[in-house]
Amino acid sequence: MAAPGAVCPSLAQASPRWRERGAACCSLAPAMTPPSARLSSSVISVQRSCCRVTHHPRRLPTKPRCSQANVASSSTVDDDEACELVRGTDVVIGQGDDDSVRAYLLEAVKNNNGTCVLLLSDIFGFEDSATRDFAYRIACHGYNVLVPDLFRGNPWKKSLPMEDFQAWLGDQAPERVAGDIETCRKWLVDDFLEAAASKKLGVVGFCYGGGRLVETLARDADSCFCAGVCFYGSRMDAALGSQIAAPVLFVCGDGDPLCPVETVRELEKQASGAKAAVYAGRGHGFAHRPESLEDDGDAEDAFALMKSWLHDHLLS
Repeated sequence: MAAPGAVCPSLAQASPRWRERGAACCSLAPAMTPPSARLSSSVISVQRSCCRVTHHPRRLPTKPRCSQANVASSSTVDDDEACELVRGTDVVIGQGDDDSVRAYLLEAVKNNNGTCVLLLSDIFGFEDSATRDFAYRIACHGYNVLVPDLFRGNPWKKSLPMEDFQAWLGDQAPERVAGDIETCRKWLVDDFLEAAASKKLGVVGFCYGGGRLVETLARDADSCFCAGVCFYGSRMDAALGSQIAAPVLFVCGDGDPLCPVETVRELEKQASGAKAAVYAGRGHGFAHRPESLEDDGDAEDAFALMKSWLHDHLLS
């Protein structure tokens, strides 16, 4: 078990459960619809004060298994029940113009704790299966999770030659990406959480999204975010640490050239209430894209750290 701030050894016997989850963690079967839900079996256009949200309900053709979920009430549900706790929907946030943002919304059904998590993806985008798998797992624990399309339908693809990467990255205008994140934040705060018992909002980011998480929290003058979890953020600006008020858990491996440990330690030092968990021998992407049994074990440990961090700062 890793402790924030420590260098974490790899687990000798890692569980293969991560790969057994297959294409997704949870089924998106509609099951019961909570009173606050905005979804139905047909396409819905909802006019809100700040934006129009178009919902396109989506469900998986099969019902994959998920690991046991310890829900917010501390009760434990088995795999089949956990798979009925989440429903997913494609949404469009905005006025239907060029500034609109596509996103994927996962809503906890039976165990909804009334809070939201904004999940910022890596370069492979919001439709990538590894990103959605991770989002499903978070939602299984009672959270509503919004995964926006940070790249406007043009994520990086593994099939592309690496010599094209810098040109692709240059097309992702920082101001446009920041504006899309702000559009999603505003919708979550002003509309989605409007009738919720809890108004608390968290943010989780991977790789590219982790770097954007640092920038987003540094701009959060109104303290809308109550917690953040940054997984091996790339291109993070340590100078922004002193501007971050929300408590952030930084997770990385000491073998990751895209997320230098020195940068993580500096952010931990500068940001108020920040903690770092550095995993020995782990490289980039191990928590949501594990490639070995050792990665699997540390990925499970990192997920448990994240779950505790979100619980402590969003539910306590």
